[in-house]
Amino acid sequence: MNLKKQVILITDGDDSARAAVKHVADSLDLHFLAESSGNPSKISGSELIKLIQKAKKDIVLVMFDDCGFPDEGPGEHVLTQVVISPHLEILGAIAVASESFSHEWTRVDVSIDRNGTITEYGVDKGGIIDTEKGRIRGDTVSVLDQLALPIIVGIGDIGKMGNRDSVERGAPITKLAVELILERSKING
Repeated sequence: MNLKKQVILITDGDDSARAAVKHVADSLDLHFLAESSGNPSKISGSELIKLIQKAKKDIVLVMFDDCGFPDEGPGEHVLTQVVISPHLEILGAIAVASESFSHEWTRVDVSIDRNGTITEYGVDKGGIIDTEKGRIRGDTVSVLDQLALPIIVGIGDIGKMGNRDSVERGAPITKLAVELILERSKING
């Protein structure tokens, strides 16, 4: 058993995203940490790290949200604290596109569109392939570029994307993003 909890970061925290991520965690037998969700995230970095360390499973899905806060908002601040913690191992991040008015963006290694197609292009909030290669726009994503992360997967709005990522459908796009990070981490999800 790995002594450090392994974490997948997710840059969304609203109710639809929370339901979809919980569904994916349950279906893949991973731990979902609901305490960091919210719009915006309201938990402190030190509290969140303690909760991650107490998780019942080795792999933990953790959500962060800025609620459109310009520049580095509360979700990004806590995300940074989690990433730099020496007590955790970060497997990767799911960068969620949004209609960010501050035009924040991040690089992504790959994106997954609303049809489940893996692409080198970014995607928009609806999960539709964008015109720019290797980056997406969002409101809790700009800090990802400053961190040493093994992989960043871009997707549209979790639990939505024109109903193609709904819980009723099994949140297939979110699930594929988590599975891709696990695969790249050489962990059989």
